[in-house]
Amino acid sequence: MKSKTDKAMPILVVDDEALIRQSLRDIFEYEGYEVVEAADGAAALALLAKDAFAAVFCDIKMPRLDGVGLLEKVRALAAESTAANAWAPSPIIMISGHGDIETAVDCLKKGAFDYLSKPLDLNRVLGALRRAVDNERLTRHAENWKRAAVRQFEMVGRSKALKDVLDMADKVAKTTAKVLIVGENGTGKELLARRIHEGSAVADGPWVTVNCAAIPSELIESELFGHEKGAFTSAVKQRKGRFEQADGGTLFLDEIGDMSLAAQAKMLRVLQDRRIMRVGGEKEIEVRVRVVAATNKQLEKEIAEGRFREDLYHRLSVVKLRMPPLRERPEDIPLLVESFAAELSVDLGKGPLDFKKDALKVLQAQPWPGNIRELRNVVERLLIFCENAVTAADVEKYL
Repeated sequence: MKSKTDKAMPILVVDDEALIRQSLRDIFEYEGYEVVEAADGAAALALLAKDAFAAVFCDIKMPRLDGVGLLEKVRALAAESTAANAWAPSPIIMISGHGDIETAVDCLKKGAFDYLSKPLDLNRVLGALRRAVDNERLTRHAENWKRAAVRQFEMVGRSKALKDVLDMADKVAKTTAKVLIVGENGTGKELLARRIHEGSAVADGPWVTVNCAAIPSELIESELFGHEKGAFTSAVKQRKGRFEQADGGTLFLDEIGDMSLAAQAKMLRVLQDRRIMRVGGEKEIEVRVRVVAATNKQLEKEIAEGRFREDLYHRLSVVKLRMPPLRERPEDIPLLVESFAAELSVDLGKGPLDFKKDALKVLQAQPWPGNIRELRNVVERLLIFCENAVTAADVEKYL
């Protein structure tokens, strides 16, 4: 018998005929799989509800609960599962001694992965198994990647200040309203914007970020709206701007307060008309973009001093969200430290460190002008220079 890897999940064989179960067991054990048996659909359903299987080979005609009934129950369980309590069904290959096209089509519509007719052919059985296993691995890999992507944009904390802004963000995400996020540098404005995108109707669309402060004023229009070939000296070919790139998704305008007045005027028109014109172009292009903007400036002051258009401010701030600075949510610091330490210890190739209570109290007492970004840098320094445990003296030394 081939050796079974520790990572291999078992195969479930469901058939009321003991001889069929034994035959399939012999095949799958030779291939290195553990095999679990069930004599009917009811027993199989109980197993499927609590364990994951690489594949399920299920007869159609059985007492108590037949194969088609099992498929329907499995589909109902999958439909009832939630993101917090996700349940992914194992791939099910149906087996029938009375094979016909109508039955096969019905099983596939109800969620069967494949359909085999008796008498069973060894090559077809193994082929169905390999396809099911490959599909199951790809599906789980995709789910793991998706969960990792969600964690990447997770906002850590339980404070009321953070909870309030997250609740507002989750509500506005379901709408098409434009959002303006304000807050100090390092508070997580982009993470909040990304949360809004992920919770919106355009979550499957593109996510495009523009740092308005990092682009020279003479290039911002080309960056946002694109340009035609020959529009200016260095325009050697046509280029789509960020609005076109974000079509069908979300455009995040970071540091919107640093945008030039000329670009602001064009931005206002785009937000009103949902049309852009490339630099040097003559044709207007319709775009469907959810706009979320952010700034660390007080735009009301910028408006009073003539550096920001009041009409653009009102157009952008249909909903205004304020990210609280870290000093207003000190109760979140232990959770943030734990999260950063777990992430950075892997990157640094070190084991996890124990942050003592006195160390956390010192961290909670700091003003943190650089907010979460500054805290993360401090945690990284402590991981680099400390061994086993982090004390208050360590924190004071490496702040």
